[in-house]
Amino acid sequence: MRLKTEKIVQALALLRAKKPLVLNITNYVVMNNTANALLAIGASPIMAHSRAEMIEMVGIAGAVVINIGTIDEDGLKRMLFAVQQANIADKWVVLDPVGCGASVFRTQSARQIVRLANKLIIRANASEIIALAGYPVSSKGVDSVHVSLDARSAALELIASYACQVVISGETDVILDGANETYLRNGAAMMASVTGMGCTLSALTGAFAAIGETTGLAATAILGVAGEIAAMSSKGPGSLQVNLLDELYALDAQKIGEYLKIS
Repeated sequence: MRLKTEKIVQALALLRAKKPLVLNITNYVVMNNTANALLAIGASPIMAHSRAEMIEMVGIAGAVVINIGTIDEDGLKRMLFAVQQANIADKWVVLDPVGCGASVFRTQSARQIVRLANKLIIRANASEIIALAGYPVSSKGVDSVHVSLDARSAALELIASYACQVVISGETDVILDGANETYLRNGAAMMASVTGMGCTLSALTGAFAAIGETTGLAATAILGVAGEIAAMSSKGPGSLQVNLLDELYALDAQKIGEYLKIS
């Protein structure tokens, strides 16, 4: 595991050196959270939704993050167009299928994006992964009713079908790429009381994909460690949001080595 820890540290250093531009086609609830997290970690966010500028934006971005949290019919068309442009430009797409399984429209929309993308990382909770793979779930809106390991077999099916990478978020985060499985046990229970933590992870996953770390491991490890440290000095979810940004900004190799729980 020391080798993986070293790779995480190296990826963070490279991200801060390169400051990649990450294009976010994301939901309106979390734009501020995800933009600030990207800035804190050292990346450069841009939130763009207009089809009129999408070809240019995809061309200059290092990766494209698509989050369907507040999706509608027009938004789906723009997302599909962005994926087409990412395919043409040979860019990675990170899909956050928020609420997949909660409605037919969300589920079908997420599946359309998965089928279309050539270079894909899926970052989702267990229920979303299970629904995306075509299995029924008992929905609780955008929240998971399953633990991450429940979705392992569904994630492997998605990898086999679409040659993608999968990050399953939960109390234990599971990172799968078809050849390797990694388990991370960082974070804090309080993080579940802050909106957009999963969305933040998807955005960070896009930042690391832009500099060549396409497994989702570095992003997941770094958010988990930063969140765990931030929770120690937080009185509640309000202060946690602020403290998390500070910890992302200050995170270094020593803290990663000290706190990372990886297997």
